Amino acid sequence: MNDSYNPILPDCIDKNNLGFKYLWFACLLIGGCTILRMLYGQAFLLTPDETNYWQWSRHLDWGYYDQTPMIAWAIRLSTLLFGHNELSVRLPSILSMAVASVYLVGMAWKWFGARVAWQTALISQTIFFFNVGGILATADGLQGASWAAVSYHSACALEKNQWRPWILSGLWLGIGLLSKYSMVLLPACVFGFVLFSPSHRYVLKRWQPYVASAIAIVIFSPVIFWNAGHHWNSFRHVAYIGGASQPFSLHRNYFFEFLGSQVGLLSPLVFGLIVASWIRTSRRGCPRSSWICKFICFTSFPVFALFSLLSLHTRVYANWSGMAYITAVVSGTAFWSIKGQGRTGPYRLRMIWHWTLYTSAAFSLIILIQVIRPIFPLPVHFDRAAHETIGWDLLGEKVTSVFSKMPHQQRTFVFGLSYQDASELAFYTEGQPFTVSINRWNRPNVYDDWWQDEELIGMDGVGVLHDGGSVKRLSEVFERVDSPIALSIHRPAPLVNRPGWVSKVRTFYIYPCYGFKGGLRWRPRDRQDIRVIGIH
Repeated sequence: MNDSYNPILPDCIDKNNLGFKYLWFACLLIGGCTILRMLYGQAFLLTPDETNYWQWSRHLDWGYYDQTPMIAWAIRLSTLLFGHNELSVRLPSILSMAVASVYLVGMAWKWFGARVAWQTALISQTIFFFNVGGILATADGLQGASWAAVSYHSACALEKNQWRPWILSGLWLGIGLLSKYSMVLLPACVFGFVLFSPSHRYVLKRWQPYVASAIAIVIFSPVIFWNAGHHWNSFRHVAYIGGASQPFSLHRNYFFEFLGSQVGLLSPLVFGLIVASWIRTSRRGCPRSSWICKFICFTSFPVFALFSLLSLHTRVYANWSGMAYITAVVSGTAFWSIKGQGRTGPYRLRMIWHWTLYTSAAFSLIILIQVIRPIFPLPVHFDRAAHETIGWDLLGEKVTSVFSKMPHQQRTFVFGLSYQDASELAFYTEGQPFTVSINRWNRPNVYDDWWQDEELIGMDGVGVLHDGGSVKRLSEVFERVDSPIALSIHRPAPLVNRPGWVSKVRTFYIYPCYGFKGGLRWRPRDRQDIRVIGIH
């Protein structure tokens, strides 16, 4: 695209031709923020989902009950190279979001100019979604890299219809599908764009997009075969959390909860900036020379719209729609970048851009600091960071102490009643044992594929529960259960303290148990539950 002509974005293009200077600034910013995330990633304990994925990496497979396998493979490689520690577990996500950022800068550089590329780097490194996705060991970071890469290479392929970008699109799409099931939405979005773009509809008659799709399917096929051999557990789990087992109903509360979570992911002004770019694109349209605007809109807005509609039926978690904002960052920046407005641009728009950057950076910084050193005196039930990151190391030490006093340590296993507790115990108990999740009273999960009753019958156990009155319940699966040992977990006092501050987060109860009788697997209350198939 010629930087001197853009009828839709006349002020967003680099008019001063600073070129590679801005590109280098963008790369240095992304590199610097990546290093900071590496340092920060060692500053707090792993969350339950992170230790769960780490557990997957110790049981490598082509698929898992909850999700696709790429996060497990990536963590396995990282821990083999750098050991079993917090940074090694989080390193794949940190590097993946760096890759995503580079692709977004490349997209901005190629179609909107150097200034917008620099501004894209700025905004992407400040918003909370990119920071949490670029630190926590979840599938979102890996999917983010794939989403950005497929979007970039698909745009290049649609521009010139060459084989190389189509092949790269197929490869990255396959990697994305191995990372998270919702990646399937992106090819649907690209197809929608081609279908509604007369100037690009011709590619439907060419071989390239079908070859790219075939490459992606071949890469993803092991996951399909794994599910076929495991009662389609993953697909049924995704259907369940999407509300397939619930009778149809509409919930306004879920919808407003979802919107609030999206504002929280991005910060209010960034969310408003992105929504404004979607609205502006839909109202003005895009002439042929600016087709990229519509392409970016197609790779972002439909995802947001889909999960918005789903939130009218069931609870939708904030990160489910996160991929909607990957390419949307570029379109939002292209429309409203202060550098794009130029020195003579409207003062109001310059201030909007400045405050968008300042507030998103401040929003992210406050939350990141709050995780490792509380600033504000949040009520305990609102302090999610404390519940997910504090005390697991102390629990591991206490469980190690109780385990050492068991009479038959070689025939004793460590367990929780949820995958979260079992996984945290595996990481923070001395020796990092292969722990067990007794799912009988909770829900099915990946541990059902790892342990069977026959392997544990007659063994003793050391279990962690959140209830001090569970001797009777545990007696259903053990011959004898001793009284629990309590361990209270407290959070650090905030910098801004207040009277009545409650520091106790929760209490763990550690149960010595003897003679396992069996009963690991989930017992469904409703036989119509979509997850029941394959449960014996």
